[in-house]
Amino acid sequence: MKHKSDADWKEQLSEEQYRVLREKGTEAPFSGEYNSVFDEGTYTCAACGAELFDSKTKYDAHCGWPSFYDAKKEAVTFTADDSLGMARTEVTCTNCGGHLGHVFEGEGHGTPTDQRYCINSVSLKFTKS
Repeated sequence: MKHKSDADWKEQLSEEQYRVLREKGTEAPFSGEYNSVFDEGTYTCAACGAELFDSKTKYDAHCGWPSFYDAKKEAVTFTADDSLGMARTEVTCTNCGGHLGHVFEGEGHGTPTDQRYCINSVSLKFTKS
């Protein structure tokens, strides 16, 4: 895992990226750059560049954030999150610990994994194939 000081992260990331990736914030729904992008390619962590999601697993969940039904193997870490009075599972980048969003399971998502990774666009970078 990449370890950097808060000062280093603040220098590298935009204010919004820092708020989401390092302070576990959430961007406003339907505001993210990648919410409606469905081109072929790879989504990487905006903080460290680690590969996180393949565009083949992206789908439109109509939730306001980029949604995926699976992540690259060992690319993300799952942590219980009971903030805001909800029982959720936080998704972070395994490489740098950056907050990406949350994953929801068993809600009848109609995906091959029955999972919905709800990810902040600002936590991602996209490279077309």
